[in-house]
Amino acid sequence: MTNYSPSGILVLNMGLPLSNQQREVWQRGPVDGIPALLQPVAHAILQVGEDASKYCASLSDERLWLKPDGLASAGFHLQHIAGVLDRLFTYAAGKTLTDLQLTYLKNEANPGGEAIAKEQLLEALQEKIQEVLHVLKQTDETTLLEKRYLGREKLPTTKLGLMFHAAEHVQRHVGQLLVTVRWVSAE
Repeated sequence: MTNYSPSGILVLNMGLPLSNQQREVWQRGPVDGIPALLQPVAHAILQVGEDASKYCASLSDERLWLKPDGLASAGFHLQHIAGVLDRLFTYAAGKTLTDLQLTYLKNEANPGGEAIAKEQLLEALQEKIQEVLHVLKQTDETTLLEKRYLGREKLPTTKLGLMFHAAEHVQRHVGQLLVTVRWVSAE
Protein backbone atom coordinates (compact mmCIF):
# COMPACT_ATOMS: atom_id res chain seq x y z
CA MET A 1 0.00 0.00 0.00
CA THR A 2 1.24 3.50 -0.81
CA ASN A 3 0.87 6.20 1.82
CA TYR A 4 2.48 9.45 2.86
CA SER A 5 4.09 10.38 6.16
CA PRO A 6 2.99 13.56 7.99
CA SER A 7 6.02 15.30 6.45
CA GLY A 8 4.77 14.42 2.95
CA ILE A 9 7.39 11.73 2.26
CA LEU A 10 6.11 8.83 0.15
CA VAL A 11 6.28 5.69 2.29
CA LEU A 12 6.25 2.14 0.93
CA ASN A 13 7.21 -1.31 2.14
CA MET A 14 6.35 -1.36 5.81
CA GLY A 15 6.89 2.33 6.41
CA LEU A 16 10.40 2.72 4.99
CA PRO A 17 10.85 5.98 3.03
CA LEU A 18 12.23 5.80 -0.50
CA SER A 19 15.84 6.75 -0.99
CA ASN A 20 16.55 9.59 -3.40
CA GLN A 21 17.80 7.09 -6.02
CA GLN A 22 14.53 5.15 -5.82
CA ARG A 23 12.48 8.25 -6.61
CA GLU A 24 11.71 9.36 -10.13
CA VAL A 25 14.02 12.09 -11.38
CA TRP A 26 11.46 14.88 -11.00
CA GLN A 27 10.97 13.93 -7.32
CA ARG A 28 14.67 14.46 -6.56
CA GLY A 29 14.52 18.23 -6.94
CA PRO A 30 16.00 20.69 -9.40
CA VAL A 31 18.78 19.65 -11.77
CA ASP A 32 21.80 21.87 -11.08
CA GLY A 33 22.34 24.63 -13.59
CA ILE A 34 19.10 24.11 -15.52
CA PRO A 35 16.84 27.19 -15.78
CA ALA A 36 13.59 26.85 -13.79
CA LEU A 37 11.31 26.80 -16.83
CA LEU A 38 13.33 23.96 -18.37
CA GLN A 39 13.39 21.71 -15.28
CA PRO A 40 10.51 19.53 -16.58
CA VAL A 41 12.37 18.99 -19.86
CA ALA A 42 15.56 18.00 -18.01
CA HIS A 43 13.67 15.73 -15.61
CA ALA A 44 11.85 13.89 -18.41
CA ILE A 45 15.00 13.39 -20.48
CA LEU A 46 17.06 12.20 -17.51
CA GLN A 47 14.25 9.78 -16.62
CA VAL A 48 14.38 8.38 -20.16
CA GLY A 49 18.10 7.71 -19.78
CA GLU A 50 17.63 5.90 -16.48
CA ASP A 51 14.64 3.91 -17.70
CA ALA A 52 16.29 2.88 -20.98
CA SER A 53 19.29 1.51 -19.08
CA LYS A 54 17.09 -0.25 -16.53
CA TYR A 55 14.70 -1.75 -19.09
CA CYS A 56 17.52 -3.04 -21.29
CA ALA A 57 19.71 -4.39 -18.49
CA SER A 58 18.92 -8.04 -19.15
CA LEU A 59 18.27 -7.70 -22.91
CA SER A 60 20.73 -9.68 -25.00
CA ASP A 61 22.34 -8.29 -28.16
CA GLU A 62 20.70 -11.17 -30.04
CA ARG A 63 17.23 -9.92 -29.09
CA LEU A 64 18.02 -6.21 -29.52
CA TRP A 65 16.92 -6.05 -33.16
CA LEU A 66 13.98 -8.49 -33.02
CA LYS A 67 10.72 -7.01 -34.31
CA PRO A 68 7.93 -8.72 -32.39
CA ASP A 69 4.91 -9.11 -34.62
CA GLY A 70 6.51 -6.63 -37.04
CA LEU A 71 6.73 -3.80 -34.51
CA ALA A 72 9.82 -1.65 -34.00
CA SER A 73 12.81 -3.30 -32.30
CA ALA A 74 14.32 -2.24 -28.98
CA GLY A 75 17.41 -1.19 -30.95
CA PHE A 76 15.28 1.12 -33.07
CA HIS A 77 13.78 2.78 -29.99
CA LEU A 78 17.24 3.38 -28.48
CA GLN A 79 18.54 4.89 -31.72
CA HIS A 80 15.35 6.88 -32.30
CA ILE A 81 15.39 8.42 -28.82
CA ALA A 82 18.94 9.71 -29.36
CA GLY A 83 18.04 10.85 -32.88
CA VAL A 84 14.92 12.71 -31.78
CA LEU A 85 16.88 14.59 -29.13
CA ASP A 86 19.53 15.50 -31.69
CA ARG A 87 17.07 16.62 -34.37
CA LEU A 88 14.66 18.56 -32.18
CA PHE A 89 17.44 20.36 -30.33
CA THR A 90 18.97 21.25 -33.72
CA TYR A 91 15.66 22.87 -34.69
CA ALA A 92 15.47 24.54 -31.26
CA ALA A 93 18.86 26.12 -32.01
CA GLY A 94 17.32 27.58 -35.18
CA LYS A 95 19.31 25.31 -37.49
CA THR A 96 18.36 22.84 -40.19
CA LEU A 97 19.35 19.18 -40.25
CA THR A 98 22.65 18.16 -41.80
CA ASP A 99 23.10 15.34 -44.30
CA LEU A 100 24.62 13.26 -41.48
CA GLN A 101 21.51 13.74 -39.34
CA LEU A 102 19.24 12.79 -42.24
CA THR A 103 21.31 9.64 -42.86
CA TYR A 104 21.07 8.74 -39.18
CA LEU A 105 17.30 9.16 -39.38
CA LYS A 106 17.09 6.78 -42.33
CA ASN A 107 19.18 4.18 -40.50
CA GLU A 108 17.48 4.22 -37.08
CA ALA A 109 15.76 0.92 -37.81
CA ASN A 110 19.17 -0.57 -38.72
CA PRO A 111 18.26 -1.44 -42.32
CA GLY A 112 21.84 -2.51 -43.05
CA GLY A 113 21.72 -5.12 -40.31
CA GLU A 114 24.87 -3.80 -38.63
CA ALA A 115 25.94 -5.55 -35.45
CA ILE A 116 25.31 -2.59 -33.16
CA ALA A 117 25.50 -3.77 -29.56
CA LYS A 118 23.14 -2.71 -26.80
CA GLU A 119 25.96 -1.12 -24.80
CA GLN A 120 26.95 1.03 -27.81
CA LEU A 121 23.40 2.28 -28.16
CA LEU A 122 23.00 2.98 -24.45
CA GLU A 123 26.33 4.81 -24.35
CA ALA A 124 25.37 6.92 -27.38
CA LEU A 125 22.04 7.73 -25.74
CA GLN A 126 23.70 8.81 -22.48
CA GLU A 127 26.14 11.00 -24.43
CA LYS A 128 23.25 12.65 -26.27
CA ILE A 129 21.44 13.25 -22.99
CA GLN A 130 24.54 14.96 -21.58
CA GLU A 131 24.75 17.15 -24.72
CA VAL A 132 21.10 18.11 -24.32
CA LEU A 133 21.60 18.96 -20.63
CA HIS A 134 24.51 21.19 -21.62
CA VAL A 135 22.28 22.99 -24.11
CA LEU A 136 19.55 23.41 -21.49
CA LYS A 137 22.07 24.88 -19.05
CA GLN A 138 23.18 27.40 -21.68
CA THR A 139 19.62 28.40 -22.60
CA ASP A 140 18.47 31.88 -21.62
CA GLU A 141 14.86 31.63 -20.45
CA THR A 142 14.05 34.91 -22.18
CA THR A 143 14.64 33.19 -25.55
CA LEU A 144 12.19 30.32 -25.01
CA LEU A 145 9.34 31.92 -26.95
CA GLU A 146 11.47 32.74 -29.98
CA LYS A 147 10.02 31.44 -33.23
CA ARG A 148 11.45 28.26 -34.63
CA TYR A 149 10.54 26.04 -37.55
CA LEU A 150 10.20 22.28 -37.68
CA GLY A 151 11.19 20.05 -40.58
CA ARG A 152 11.10 20.48 -44.32
CA GLU A 153 7.63 21.98 -44.13
CA LYS A 154 8.94 24.66 -41.75
CA LEU A 155 6.06 24.20 -39.31
CA PRO A 156 5.99 27.19 -36.94
CA THR A 157 6.75 26.59 -33.27
CA THR A 158 8.99 28.00 -30.52
CA LYS A 159 12.28 27.01 -28.94
CA LEU A 160 10.35 25.91 -25.84
CA GLY A 161 7.85 23.96 -27.94
CA LEU A 162 10.64 21.97 -29.56
CA MET A 163 12.40 21.26 -26.28
CA PHE A 164 9.17 20.20 -24.61
CA HIS A 165 8.19 18.03 -27.55
CA ALA A 166 11.62 16.35 -27.49
CA ALA A 167 11.04 15.43 -23.84
CA GLU A 168 7.53 14.11 -24.29
CA HIS A 169 8.36 12.27 -27.52
CA VAL A 170 11.26 10.36 -26.00
CA GLN A 171 9.09 9.53 -22.98
CA ARG A 172 6.64 7.83 -25.35
CA HIS A 173 9.42 5.82 -26.96
CA VAL A 174 10.88 4.66 -23.67
CA GLY A 175 7.43 3.27 -22.86
CA GLN A 176 7.40 1.45 -26.17
CA LEU A 177 10.94 0.24 -25.44
CA LEU A 178 9.74 -1.31 -22.17
CA VAL A 179 6.94 -3.22 -23.91
CA THR A 180 9.23 -4.40 -26.71
CA VAL A 181 11.93 -5.58 -24.30
CA ARG A 182 9.39 -7.50 -22.22
CA TRP A 183 7.89 -9.05 -25.34
CA VAL A 184 11.16 -10.24 -26.88
CA SER A 185 12.51 -11.36 -23.50
CA ALA A 186 9.44 -13.54 -22.89
CA GLU A 187 9.79 -15.40 -26.22
